[in-house]
Amino acid sequence: MRIVEYKTKLTADKKAVLEKEVCVYRPDIERKMSGPDKVCKLAKGYLHMDELAEEYLYMICMNVKLEMTSLFEISHGTVNSSVVGVREVFQKALLANAVNIIMVHNHPSGDCTPSREDINITKRLVDAGELLGVSVLDHIIVVGDGYCSLKEKGFI
Repeated sequence: MRIVEYKTKLTADKKAVLEKEVCVYRPDIERKMSGPDKVCKLAKGYLHMDELAEEYLYMICMNVKLEMTSLFEISHGTVNSSVVGVREVFQKALLANAVNIIMVHNHPSGDCTPSREDINITKRLVDAGELLGVSVLDHIIVVGDGYCSLKEKGFI
């Protein structure tokens, strides 16, 4: 599968556009993100999120067939927190023409239990996505020996 990572950049007239940052071919990663196990494989096998010392939050953008079309680093935080702006998440999702998104972040502590903040931001993203026509399918927390799907836990 071809993985394309983007970032947003401002043009000379101050309009946000996508800029391709990385494009790699990874045959070991499936294009269809149809479950948390496949997202976890991307998060650990490509992003190495289970090895990171600070929290990182990524967004996987998908088409109607749940095929990944783009990947964005949303936030790089501290050992136990990161800042998430709902506006920035959906700016990127809309620029990428995403129909569905999945959020994924790591807990360097090794405990994949979602925090109150994890649950609250997920609910805010789901609500905003409903208004914009972009479905937030899941939010997955990755740790060294596993993961936690907020959808499977009933938070979405």
